[in-house]
Amino acid sequence: MQGHSTQGRFSWADVLVTATAPAIWGTTYIVTTEWLPPDRPFTAALLRTLPAGLLLTLYCRRLPEREGWRRLLLLSALNIGGFQALLFLAAYRLPGGLAAVVGAIQPLLVMGLAWLLDGRRPVPVAVAAAVAGVAGMAALLLSPGSVWDPIGIGAALAGAACMATGTYLARRWRSQLPVLAFTGWQLLVGGTMLLPVAWAVDPPLPTLTSTHLLGYAYLSVVGALLAYTLWFRGIARLAPVAVSSLGLLSPLTAVILGWAVLDQRMSGLSLAGLVTVLASILAVQWAMSRPAGAVRDA
Repeated sequence: MQGHSTQGRFSWADVLVTATAPAIWGTTYIVTTEWLPPDRPFTAALLRTLPAGLLLTLYCRRLPEREGWRRLLLLSALNIGGFQALLFLAAYRLPGGLAAVVGAIQPLLVMGLAWLLDGRRPVPVAVAAAVAGVAGMAALLLSPGSVWDPIGIGAALAGAACMATGTYLARRWRSQLPVLAFTGWQLLVGGTMLLPVAWAVDPPLPTLTSTHLLGYAYLSVVGALLAYTLWFRGIARLAPVAVSSLGLLSPLTAVILGWAVLDQRMSGLSLAGLVTVLASILAVQWAMSRPAGAVRDA
């Protein structure tokens, strides 16, 4: 990937650019509920990823190196195909708050992978901040009536593990493809993996209105092409723990949009959770910006 010359150097500008990706993903809920036909989650995931992958690969016209195809297939399954399928399965079987809380363990999983596979002990401040992020997400989103569906919980945990592992391996393997081509091939291959799932599970699409078309176009061009490009750029430039902690901005953005656009209420506990999550994200970034954090996770 391009941008490897910045490895080991922490940049708050890179943090802000990378943070744009999960903030964009946080708009997915409101776009899906307000602009798309209902009950077609895998079709939405397919139309978000596959067209964006086609556009990027045709634009870049760069093939992966011959020895890199196996890694590309695994990364595509982890970051796109498997993650999207598990994400929507969890979303349909669990309350959104519970699914987001389970997904908030991703930074802890990345730290565990770095410790297990590379012998890098996690920075204590980053661990504490990541745990606080999970607690803040629980305060922000969980309700007393949350249903703990075993299949949904399993899907949410597997989805978090997919994204954490994909984020970690994408940085560790460091493809020589430019970031646009690297993103495009993952979207193309991962979207192709979603094709049989959408065909087998979802009902056929109805006649699409202009609003439906606009919603699908937004999810593909902005929610996939732009957001994943910024995300993989961030993986090339920042420590995996720093990148994964920014993923908490996705449910955070969804909550803020629900309050601002859909007039959804927020309690005092929810506001405390929101502040805690933001503080957690900033604390992880600060920990990774220190010399010890940069050395351990570079």
